[in-house]
Amino acid sequence: MNNRSEISKLSRAKIISLAILLVLILIPESCKVMHLGKFPEIKTDNSLYRDADISDSSNIALVPWRELFTDTCLQSIIEKTIVNNPDMLVAIARVKKAEAAFRQSRAESYPSLNAGLNATYQSETGGNGVPEYYQLFASTSWEADIWGKYRSAKRASLASLMASEAFKKAVTTDLIASVAINYYNLLALDAQLSITRRTLEKRISNAETMEALRDNDLITSADLVLSQANRYSTEIIIPDLIQRIYETENVLSLLMGQEPGPIERTSLEQQNLSEDLRTGVPAQLLANRPDVLQAEYRLRYYYETAKSARANFYPSLTITARGGLTEASMNALFNQPLFVWSIVGGLVQPIFNYGLNKQRFLSATADFEESQASFRKILLNAGSEVVNAMHSYETATNKTSIREKQIGYLEKAVDYTTELLKYTSTTSYIDVLTSEVTLLSAQLNGVNDKLDQLQSIVSLYQSLGGGWK
Repeated sequence: MNNRSEISKLSRAKIISLAILLVLILIPESCKVMHLGKFPEIKTDNSLYRDADISDSSNIALVPWRELFTDTCLQSIIEKTIVNNPDMLVAIARVKKAEAAFRQSRAESYPSLNAGLNATYQSETGGNGVPEYYQLFASTSWEADIWGKYRSAKRASLASLMASEAFKKAVTTDLIASVAINYYNLLALDAQLSITRRTLEKRISNAETMEALRDNDLITSADLVLSQANRYSTEIIIPDLIQRIYETENVLSLLMGQEPGPIERTSLEQQNLSEDLRTGVPAQLLANRPDVLQAEYRLRYYYETAKSARANFYPSLTITARGGLTEASMNALFNQPLFVWSIVGGLVQPIFNYGLNKQRFLSATADFEESQASFRKILLNAGSEVVNAMHSYETATNKTSIREKQIGYLEKAVDYTTELLKYTSTTSYIDVLTSEVTLLSAQLNGVNDKLDQLQSIVSLYQSLGGGWK
């Protein structure tokens, strides 16, 4: 009997020694094969803004949207959009989901605690009675986070939460910009409609004047027909402008999350946005622009996920404790119970799951590499949008100055040719028609220049990450 006990002890010792040896062999192999470097350094340089003159860190993105957009009607639309827009509601729901996931990841590192009541009935050998066995117990189990698996998972969940917060900020920035751009577009259409209607009134009056001149043989019937056609060529512009106004109002209603309807607004002439356009330094994009922030947090998420996946290769240390009351009858269980307890520690090294764990780790590292490329692309796109918006503003400003001179000379040309038509035979109505058509086109384009100027400021504000603060 003693020999068997000694043999059994020797066998157990050999098994334990073999297990320890196997763990010691596999740990270095796992470390060698599944290497993961440090988190990459994230930085930018001034070349991201091409040839822009960067003098200081002052940044238009730091200006609250209520200070940038002083039009009270526009402010009201933005406020309603932030509260009611469906995309914003989706972003808020994503943040709540990410918060729940983060709290769940924190709870996973805590010990588990279970409680229960067992009752056992068993026939005795020979059929003499049915003994009863009752147990009231509690048990807890905790896995030591030696390799940082749970810490990495918690950091990954935190990064996911921050990415959701950044997504919400990105939605806010995009919605504010979309509202402002469509609002200014609506004001520009109003201005073009007003110009066209005033021009139409002049064309109708001119047609009547031309008819009188034809009756006095100062112009031909062909000139009269051209003047009438000129009148209708102006009038036909109005239905298209009204349709575009109608559609733009519906777009703004949709952004506000409400049924289509008219939009209360001011006029294009009343819009005076700040011309002190400051881009700051490119490094500020990392802190201001929400989609860049989101990409950075996603990068952190995949890095921590890869670290957590790598920890699966290493042995896990689990400590389990169990304690409770036990007795042969229910009455005795609560009157004079016997208290029993146990504590067990176990070190487990995955062996047969090595291939599965390896593929999980490789998949996680591939996601991390993909997120690195995505982050770089988003950052480059952000820099491109900033310089494009700046250049667009400068172009629109130059065109506005030139357009004002063009319109001034065209107005004089219309007046001169109209008067010359009445008193000289060397001037034909073709000259009047050409100057009138060119003037209307220049006036409508002048409105577009003003619109481009306003929208380029909005685009710059958006590209720098303004609006969510």
